[in-house]
Amino acid sequence: MQTVTLNNGATMPILGFGVYQIPPEQTEQAVTGALAAGYRLLDTAAAYKNEEAVGRAIRNSGVPRDELFVTTKLWVQDAPAEQNTERAFETSLAKLGLDYIDLYLMHQPYGDVHGQWRGMEEAYREGRAEAIGVANFHPDRLVDLIVNNDVTPAVNQIETHPFFQRAADQELMSGHGVQIQSWGGFAEGRNNLFTQPLLSEIGREHGKSVAQVVLRWLAQRDVVAIPKSVRPERMAENIDIFDFELTDDQMAAIATLDTGASLFFDHRDPEMVARLAKHRLDS
Repeated sequence: MQTVTLNNGATMPILGFGVYQIPPEQTEQAVTGALAAGYRLLDTAAAYKNEEAVGRAIRNSGVPRDELFVTTKLWVQDAPAEQNTERAFETSLAKLGLDYIDLYLMHQPYGDVHGQWRGMEEAYREGRAEAIGVANFHPDRLVDLIVNNDVTPAVNQIETHPFFQRAADQELMSGHGVQIQSWGGFAEGRNNLFTQPLLSEIGREHGKSVAQVVLRWLAQRDVVAIPKSVRPERMAENIDIFDFELTDDQMAAIATLDTGASLFFDHRDPEMVARLAKHRLDS
């Protein structure tokens, strides 16, 4: 498995398995299948409500803990954010049944971001989070967090796919030592991604599916991806991307698909900000 090196020296697989939108009752089986298929990066979140199922799959897998890279995420916390972040972290740790988290991400750029980050920094300093980062941060919010705190985020997980490629964001992140990670790498099939003519033609040239072309494109851009599936054959297909390489011309052709806009929602939209910033988890 190809890896990337984070700004604190930790290594992270460039391809992992995400469990967003997998119901808790299906998550354990899905993660068990993913681990059997060879995935070692697992991505969950408190907001997904399936951390406990991920933890059970890990415990029952027989895979040594030090071979795994487990990510979970902090939801928006009420004041006092620093102390509430510590409690939220402990809750996730307990649900996963782990002694430490490989990567702990701030899920949304809302609320007392700096207070939440200080709480995350404490978990990092104590070694209970081996790396900390953020998700859904636009460049201005990311730079504000960097210049006003001690620890630079190791990762920023953002919507990244052929129709919203985030090249300028990636360049800025790279300049600050922040690793880009994709969510929604397949755009959830929007814009008919899986039958898109250019991606389909490139796939035919390599004997690969459109999904494999997209994941290979992300990997060649050094973008970490976390595709999701509950089907074993798709899990196996998605991880089988390291035996071919896209040409420079193919990479350039895919670049023309970029629309420069989200296919889901804008994290700067006032209505979305109000809705997400006010939402609280039940536990």
